[in-house]
Amino acid sequence: MQRRTTLNAALSVLTATALAWGASAHAQNAAPRIAVTDLAYAQQVSEYFMAGQYQRSSQMSAQGSQGGGYSHGPYGGSGSYSGQQSMQASEQASGTYVAGRYSYIEMRELGGYTNDIKGAILQGTYFKLVQGRGFDAGAPQNSKAEQVLNQVQGGKMAKPVRQNDVTNVIARLKKGEFKGADYVLFGVVSSIDFTDALSPLQGTSSATRQYGLQLLADFSLIDTKTYEIKAAFSAQGEGNDTKILSNRGDIAPPNRSKVMKETSLSLAQDVYQQLAGQLGYTDAKLSRGVRRGQPMPMPMQQGGEPMREAPPEQVIILK
Repeated sequence: MQRRTTLNAALSVLTATALAWGASAHAQNAAPRIAVTDLAYAQQVSEYFMAGQYQRSSQMSAQGSQGGGYSHGPYGGSGSYSGQQSMQASEQASGTYVAGRYSYIEMRELGGYTNDIKGAILQGTYFKLVQGRGFDAGAPQNSKAEQVLNQVQGGKMAKPVRQNDVTNVIARLKKGEFKGADYVLFGVVSSIDFTDALSPLQGTSSATRQYGLQLLADFSLIDTKTYEIKAAFSAQGEGNDTKILSNRGDIAPPNRSKVMKETSLSLAQDVYQQLAGQLGYTDAKLSRGVRRGQPMPMPMQQGGEPMREAPPEQVIILK
């Protein structure tokens, strides 16, 4: 009797394990495909332009002559002389000069801050990731100076050409930039700010230099077929590098790569946390793709240890 009970318990464990493996395999086979875009970024750019065309030619010719007379009294005789002179000059000049300041909106993608987001999704979900095409900004356009110069020479105003909008995700979906994806995690930069502050330490000759980066972006998870929004949120990432200078007048360059890495990692954590939380309310099917019962993916350092905030680095400059 005891042997039969043990056998039944073992069979139950094997059955539960097989069901779990089957469910896991089914979830992976039916996992939706997601494309994570680089962060769309639009900024106003102002530039000074100058267009001009100038031609000049000149000619000059000169001839000289002179004349006069002389006399030696009533009995000495007299004489005279004469001459001619002439001068010609010619000059032609033509020129066009146009200058001014031109402002426009530059559309582009900010790379380098989405790989950690992809890693967090791979680590914390059963979703499959597909690589989309980069943003197509369209054919290269003439500069403002070239446009003005062509207008002056030809007498016709250049026809404005509408540029592709990096934030128009629907148009990009229709162009096939995310072919093969069921959903697109689309991000747009709302704010990006670098800080660099030097603070003296009271009562000492030392000072601290704090170099930081704050990045805020808006994200939307969009169905590529129905354009339905499955999740929408704002996520923030930040990083900093603090150095303690032995003297206030010392100069130590900041570790920009460290700051950018910390910003990318913290942004990925915030994105994953909000994405996984919202899917539990908006879509039950997508929510089953999140690995429940596991801690939120954390950035790891060499050796497998979780990454922790580094203490301020003391810099001593020998003179």
